[in-house]
Amino acid sequence: MSRKLIIAANWKMNKGPAEAAVFLEEFLGAAGELAEQADLVIAPNNLSIPTASELINDINPAIGLAAQTVSESDNGAFTGETSTDMLKELFVNYVIIGHSERRSIYGETNAQINAKIKKSLAAEITPLFCIGETLEEREGGKLETVLGSQIKEGLEGISDISNIVIAYEPVWAIGTGVTATAEQAQDTHKYCRSVIEELYGADAAEAVRIQYGGSVKGANSAELLGQPDIDGALVGGAALEASSFLELIKNAVA
Repeated sequence: MSRKLIIAANWKMNKGPAEAAVFLEEFLGAAGELAEQADLVIAPNNLSIPTASELINDINPAIGLAAQTVSESDNGAFTGETSTDMLKELFVNYVIIGHSERRSIYGETNAQINAKIKKSLAAEITPLFCIGETLEEREGGKLETVLGSQIKEGLEGISDISNIVIAYEPVWAIGTGVTATAEQAQDTHKYCRSVIEELYGADAAEAVRIQYGGSVKGANSAELLGQPDIDGALVGGAALEASSFLELIKNAVA
């Protein structure tokens, strides 16, 4: 089975509406046919989602729009939170769930991440489900234990994963400039796929897309995304400039 690449830009807490518009006016037109070769997704902060939604609709509707997180609740006294219904109004069709920064800074648990994934699936929003180990965990021989738990607990009670993308992000490689070697990343993606096979069977494991995240850039995207079990990238720093993000995508799909 040939899995289509999915390459997503996680802007994190960068680019207000004005900066988002500058980026997107350059990127959307230039992306052109690249969106036929890979699913391309932009994940702005919530304040910039309306601007992004409007520009994507006007210039290149083939580009996906993601939120960086979502509430597991529908509404109520949850100051600062955003529901799936609110995201749907703005034509958001992806959401990043379980990013290591949400786990480490905001204390999100596997159970909470599981609830967010279920809520997103119910709203027909595709979760980009993030998993990853710290350097201490990797060096301590706990990589498989940590990732196995994150996958199993994050997907607890979910019978169909056909609309879920998994994003493997080694925590030690996020924003550090340090990247897992292509071999390290491939080995870990292969392990993650084996866990999916254990849970859902061979067909589901073969079909599920697993992105790599962690200091992906134009210089290494071709090698990383050329690995047999790596189906895309969740990109941080290299996605903050339209030119560098375009270079990364072009190298990956070449």
